[in-house]
Amino acid sequence: MTRVWGLLFDGRARRRWIHLILGGALAMPYVLVGSVVVGPLTGVADVFGSLPLQLGSFAVGLPIAAVTSLFPLTRPLESAAARALCGVDADALAPGPARTRSERGRTAAWFTLHLGLGGILSGMSLAVPPFAVALMAVPLFAGLRDPRLGLPEVLDHGWALALCPLAGMAMLVALAACAAGCGALLARWAPALLGPTPADRLAAAEARAADLAVRNRLARELHDSVGHALSAVTLQASAARRVLGADPEFVREALAAIEDTTRRTVGELDAVLGVLRDGGAPGTAPAPTLAADLDGLLRRTRAGGQRVTATVDTGPAALPPLVSREAYRIVQEGLSNALKHAGEPVALRITTTDGYLEITLENPLGASPAPRPGGGHGLRGIADRVRLLGGASHAGASGDTWRLQARLPLKGST
Repeated sequence: MTRVWGLLFDGRARRRWIHLILGGALAMPYVLVGSVVVGPLTGVADVFGSLPLQLGSFAVGLPIAAVTSLFPLTRPLESAAARALCGVDADALAPGPARTRSERGRTAAWFTLHLGLGGILSGMSLAVPPFAVALMAVPLFAGLRDPRLGLPEVLDHGWALALCPLAGMAMLVALAACAAGCGALLARWAPALLGPTPADRLAAAEARAADLAVRNRLARELHDSVGHALSAVTLQASAARRVLGADPEFVREALAAIEDTTRRTVGELDAVLGVLRDGGAPGTAPAPTLAADLDGLLRRTRAGGQRVTATVDTGPAALPPLVSREAYRIVQEGLSNALKHAGEPVALRITTTDGYLEITLENPLGASPAPRPGGGHGLRGIADRVRLLGGASHAGASGDTWRLQARLPLKGST
């Protein structure tokens, strides 16, 4: 019983009732235009004195309403009303004006349905409550049983008077049920008539996918650049602290490496944040590449005391720019993982074989690191970068050695 009462009189049902009343209010000008047509055709001057003529004027006005619904702002306004009052999810409704013939036809159908149901419910809301209240008051006031008021003679019987309050309450409940049913019908049909077309849904899905791709790319860039910088700076500062009094020259080199690392990272961070600020425009700092920045990356890594041997059997300057950039990030992340989790020395090998750039990093297995909340994104980021270029990657233990391998195609990488 409580559930039924909630369906008829809760906040959502009341808002939908208001939506129907607004539809009835919008229907009034069209009914008046319809009466101008019906009056001369029937020869009756007072159209509103006859219920059939009122219904006829209403029927004539609805097609006129359908024509005026082709106005561009109809669908945005109706969508906003359906979202606010009918409780329809915003994603299920199209925010913009109808552009195609199909969209205009669906908008016209919705507008006609809204005004039609709203006009009927508005008339019932004006007529039923006063009559129901009067019916419930008939047993209490004898003047209401005056034959001149047009009430049926059956009210002279006692059993009829006893049933009058129940009949009045039943009429009010029936009115609420009609309003709830019509409101639910409009809420159900709103996505079909006001919602986006399959092409619109596909475009929205593609836009969301593109936005997600940009977010993932920014997350990878931040993780690789900032994460590596923090690991390198931590290791360099720790090494400098241990030999602070014994090896001043090494301390100076470590501090210079820290300065260079942080300066470069600030530039890369500014570039990534520029994408966020400008909605996709690249930042001012160029992205690091294998050709221009590999030597600096190795120098900064070694400045922290990490032993790194590098074998480069290809000319980085001849690599396609995209491959050079992604390869740099892969090497950077591999060295960062070695700094944090593995032993030394680290062996880096970069070669070109059969149209592929092959990157291999090997190092002895170190102690297993403690789990970090939100960690573990580095290897997944490497796999994403390699997959986007159409290559393959593998990372894992082989005996007592940890090996990271990436294979990037040189052709078609634009």
